[in-house]
Amino acid sequence: MTPKAAIAELRALADPAKAAEMHKYHKVDRPYLGVANPVIDQHVKAWRADIDLETRLALAKGLWKGNTHEGRVAAAKLLTQARIRPEDDGAWDLIVSWVPDFDAWAIADHVCIAGQKRLVANPNRLDEVEAWTTSDHMWTRRAALVMTLPWTKQNHPKPEDLARRDRILGWAATYVTDHDWFIQKSIAWWLRELSKHDTDRVRAFLDTHADAMKPFAVKEAARKLPA
Repeated sequence: MTPKAAIAELRALADPAKAAEMHKYHKVDRPYLGVANPVIDQHVKAWRADIDLETRLALAKGLWKGNTHEGRVAAAKLLTQARIRPEDDGAWDLIVSWVPDFDAWAIADHVCIAGQKRLVANPNRLDEVEAWTTSDHMWTRRAALVMTLPWTKQNHPKPEDLARRDRILGWAATYVTDHDWFIQKSIAWWLRELSKHDTDRVRAFLDTHADAMKPFAVKEAARKLPA
């Protein structure tokens, strides 16, 4: 499977009317085919079944370079896997190489889901992600929180995961005075997810930082807290 052949499969399913709606919704100028995510999932699963890791990385790289919305979503889905063998450094490096290209939330979130798997597989990569928190590129800063969402979800975290949770909350604390909507939303998202498992840390964060945050973000962060 080559990138050209893969995108041809998706183009064969194009819906121009849906593509126009997607372009209007995502507000980023790139080609849209109008292919739904479940359909992309089906094709990605078929491609993955027939190729080795090296070919899959090349396919993902080519699809990303092609810059269609669906191609970039498919590229991310090709790398969304809990365990990648024989080793996943190539997948992680490719994901990292895409972060500076982020320019819209949907594609960014698909890539971040793939990145979440690689961070859980090797939490030492948080050192690399931490450098993103001071980037001039808003989407890179946002990715540091979206890609680390797994550390909000443990009910019984190990001590080392509690330390990582506190580390990431420290990153979020540096974002509170950045009132870009997407940054504030990312803080709220992280805190809202964490509130389902660790109310004390969320309350402590909001007690300290709520005054500096946008009101909508404070409301969203606290939405799942017990009354």
